[in-house]
Formats: sequence, structure tokens, C-alpha cells
Amino acid sequence: MLRDSIRAFVEREISPNIADWEAAKSFPRELYQKAGEHGLLGVGFPEAYGGTQTDAFGRLLVSEELTRAGSGGLIAGLMSHGIGLPPIIALGSEALKERIAPPVIAGEAIIALAVTEPSGGSDVANIQTKARKVGEGDEARYIVDGAKTFITSGVRADWLTTAVRTGGEGMGGVSLLAIPGDAEGVSRAPLDKMGWHCSDTAAIYFDNVEVPASNLIGFENAGFMGIMVNFNNERMMLAAMALGFARLCFEEAADWAQQRETFGKPLVRHQVVRHKLVDMATSIRAVECVLDDLAWRIDRGEQPIAEVCMAKNLATQCVELCAKEAVQILGGAGYIVGTHCERIYRETKVLSIGGGAEEIMKELAARQMGLLNT
Repeated sequence: MLRDSIRAFVEREISPNIADWEAAKSFPRELYQKAGEHGLLGVGFPEAYGGTQTDAFGRLLVSEELTRAGSGGLIAGLMSHGIGLPPIIALGSEALKERIAPPVIAGEAIIALAVTEPSGGSDVANIQTKARKVGEGDEARYIVDGAKTFITSGVRADWLTTAVRTGGEGMGGVSLLAIPGDAEGVSRAPLDKMGWHCSDTAAIYFDNVEVPASNLIGFENAGFMGIMVNFNNERMMLAAMALGFARLCFEEAADWAQQRETFGKPLVRHQVVRHKLVDMATSIRAVECVLDDLAWRIDRGEQPIAEVCMAKNLATQCVELCAKEAVQILGGAGYIVGTHCERIYRETKVLSIGGGAEEIMKELAARQMGLLNT
């Protein structure tokens, strides 16, 4: 029922418009409200704030079904609350949750996660944006100075879940703050990209921005672990996106190969072409099995960090293979704007960079496996 519901929303509200939105490099803000009314934005969040609780399989399903429209930018933008809101739900005060979560889940407000900085992305322990606390009691506030970059939904966001340095060097000095997007001293600049065209991506600057101390998410100097746990979920969702796009490439290539004729017979009758399709299907099936296993383990309370890192790499390598081969099978048609595989081909690299680059995933997995302890 969940799959059918999301697929119906995609077919009704997204697929007919996605080509225009990609060309315009934006999609209407009203889509958030439509998604909120449909219940899409609440999947996986507590009922107390307007959400619908689900398991890990349900969360994967949401990402996979949204890929049917063939646009990673649409998913990244529409679902940016999937990485911006969880730290508030997990660590924030009840007052902060009640203030932010219901309007975000209803599609009335947009939230973004602001971690990556110009000096680095994956090195979260080296965050440079500073938050200095001043005042006491109800008058206490943080003064924030610094910059973030590559922030999805950063231009539109009403709230910025922001990693800041409140203490000394290293992971022990990192905190999370909920910063209003319209706070005085916040400025944003849109960034153009190779893909994900209809998702807004921003560089954000904080110049003497005052934030109430009550907007602290969790405890001061204890934000690093909240960021790390959130990354685990983000990596699962990115892997699910990669899987969905790989399937879409396979379906488009298989359909083309069965209809397109060369040398007097369908393309699929050429051994080299059908072997490409089998290679694509093999890679897709492997990712399906790995993600199902991880969802099962996560639902039982495990935190398989190494395996999630490896799954993200496996899934992004799968979509890179499938997009490349789909474009090759479609030939010139695959190079023309309008096919799914053309757009997905341009978007594959962001999946192997965002949420932790492929090389960082390997290093984190190696550390979790104890390979550096010998």
C-alpha cells in the first residue's frame, strides 16, 4: 500500500512535470505542501509531529519509488528534511521539536542540513564555523560566524540544522544548532551543478548571526555523534536512490534493446547487448540483497556502520555501471536530453560523493572492521 501510494503521487505530481522543472533548474515550493498533504514527508517520523512511523524497509521504499521520475535533484530537494530533521527529533528539546517538526512534515516549512564547509566535507571533526555563547539564562544566545557549502535546499530553507564549533579542536568541540534561515546575518548564494538541476544547492554565510541558546540541538559539544548517526541513515537512503536509478536505467535499456532493430534484428538479439543487460541485472540484484539484509539488521537495533559504508559504495558503483551501459545501448538516443539514462548518467557522481565520498567510506569501513588495530 505504501509503494502504491508513493508511486501514484509520483505519476500524478512529478513525472508529468519533471522535464520542465529540470530545464528551469527548480521545482515549485507548492510541491512540498502537496507531498505533506499526501503524507509523503511524514514517512518514518513520529506520529506526535504529524508523521507515520515505519521500519527501515519503508524508508528504503520511499527513496526507491521517488526514483521512478528519474531525477535525483527532485528527491534531494523535496526530501532534504530526511537529513535535516532527524537530529532535531533525536536530540532536540521538546519545545524545539514542536516548533520545527510539524510544519516541516506538513510541507509548510523547509529544513536543510548544513555540515559541509569550504575547507572540507567528510572531515566533520574539523568543523570551522564558530558559535560563541554569550549571556545567561533566558538571555543566553550563540553568535555564529563561518560558512557552509554544497548545502541541499540551502537557498530555500526556513531552518538550517547547522554543525558549529562551540568548544576546542576535534570532535569533542562540535555542536548542532537550529538556525532560522531568515536570521539577520545569514546570506546564501546558489551553486550550479553538473546534475541534480532542479535541486537548489547553496553556499551559506553566517556573519555575526545571533541564535537563542534554546536552539541548541542536544548538549553543547556533543553534536558529533548526532551527525555520525544521521550519516548512517543518509547513506542508506543514497544507496536506495542508486538502486532505484539503476533499475530505471536497466528498464529503459532493455525496452530499447527489444524495440530497436539493427542489421535486420532487434538489438537484444546481439549477444554483446544482452550480456550487458545481464551484467546490469546481476549488479542490481546484489545491491537489493545487501540493502534488504541491512534493513533487517537495523530494524533489530544493530548499527552496522562498516556494512552501510560498503553498501553505499556497492550501490553507487552499480548505478554508474547501469547508467554507462544504458547510454551505450541507446547510442545517440542516450546522449540526447529526454531519456532517463542521460540524466542519471550525469548524476551518478554526486551519489558517490554525497554523504561521504567513496574513499571515505572505504576508510571508515576499514576502521570499523579493526583493520588498523593489527
